[in-house]
Amino acid sequence: MRQILLKNGFVVSMNKKEQVYTQGSILIENDRIKAVGDVEQSLIASDAEIVDVKGKIIMPGLINTHVHTSQQLGRGLGDDVNLLTWLHERIFPYESNLTEEDSYISTLLCCLEQIRAGVTSFAEPGGQFVSSMAKAVGEIGIRAKLAKSVMDCGEGLPARWQKTTREELEKQEEDLRKFHNTADGRVQVWFGLRTIFNNSDDLIIQTKELADKYGVGVHMHVAEVKEEVEFALETRGATIVKHLDNLGVLDKNFLAVHTVWLTDEEVDIFRDKQVKVSHNPAAAMRVLGFAKIPRMLKEGICVTLGTDGAPSSNRMDLIDEMWLTSLIHKGWRLDPTIMKAEEIIRMVTVNGAKAILEENSIGSIEVGKKADMIIINPDSPGMLPLHDNIANLVTSMHSSNVESTICDGKWIMRERKILTVDESAILNEAKKRAAAIYKRAGIQLPHRFPYI
Repeated sequence: MRQILLKNGFVVSMNKKEQVYTQGSILIENDRIKAVGDVEQSLIASDAEIVDVKGKIIMPGLINTHVHTSQQLGRGLGDDVNLLTWLHERIFPYESNLTEEDSYISTLLCCLEQIRAGVTSFAEPGGQFVSSMAKAVGEIGIRAKLAKSVMDCGEGLPARWQKTTREELEKQEEDLRKFHNTADGRVQVWFGLRTIFNNSDDLIIQTKELADKYGVGVHMHVAEVKEEVEFALETRGATIVKHLDNLGVLDKNFLAVHTVWLTDEEVDIFRDKQVKVSHNPAAAMRVLGFAKIPRMLKEGICVTLGTDGAPSSNRMDLIDEMWLTSLIHKGWRLDPTIMKAEEIIRMVTVNGAKAILEENSIGSIEVGKKADMIIINPDSPGMLPLHDNIANLVTSMHSSNVESTICDGKWIMRERKILTVDESAILNEAKKRAAAIYKRAGIQLPHRFPYI
């Protein structure tokens, strides 16, 4: 038996009553939370590790519901271009030139950024090598729902990505059999669908059938750009959400990402079918769209937050996304009372857990749940003073305030030091591999100022 006692902290539990313990303690036993609040001395083992966190904030580990780990080495490739240029001239050439080892290093680098920003669990919408993603996540110590980037049609696909529907389905099943519930259950495999541009109706329908068969989720980009909706109207005779509804795939295990270009009627469809939503505000700003997040929340839709991939906004920091979410919807709605701090904290904790079908295991600090949590040190010029602790978590916290991270009952970062992998070695390898991929892909970025 292994115990950790965190005592005297400001504990934001996010339990069903959303209780906050101003001088609370948390007893962790192995991978689970054994007690919260005023912990009885009789529960504490004589050899328990005791950590005094007085003056610090403890909250559930953040959950990032949309992360392209395979794009991490492509940071900076997509600035100041439209989505189709971004895809066909930058990201497709980059991603199609990744090797399995590149993907492994990219995933490690991505996970490092996630851990430092307080994330203990994320959902990956699709890379080419689930094997290398699973290896990296297993080693670094956090949780992930991993998926293959699945495409069976569409213009501009690199030759190595041109697969049949059957090939894509079989590969996903193979990945699930090999890697699902590995790394003590921290690594799980979902089914992925890239976009309506690259997914046939047969693939969409059969993917949902397989997800139901295996009891996992479907992760898909939905209505990210206006052109996507127009494409669905031209090729399917309906907008993308209505078409997916007609196919019968919208369900409580369907995670729809971006959802920028939805009508009010389509928001109602999401509500009625219990579809989960991943809102990626920085990525949405890149393609100039405002998702109807306040209305979705009002309708009771499970809305969460994601960072998207590194080339989307160049920041994979979920804390930045929390801050941005708190601002942009107030601005375009001209209403300072919407998107309150407590709503945004729910989006990255309990809602995130629900969206990835883990509400009974993570997302809150409660007895019996997995011990996934972060320790925040607010003593910094950018976060103090704490007149409103909860608001400060959203409006003034920075990733640098995340001092320590615990996942599955184990320290994976302590006092800002990563404990599970050699961070310096990963950074050095990432630089070399990123340069090699850029060269192989033949991408040429313009010099913004004269180079001498």
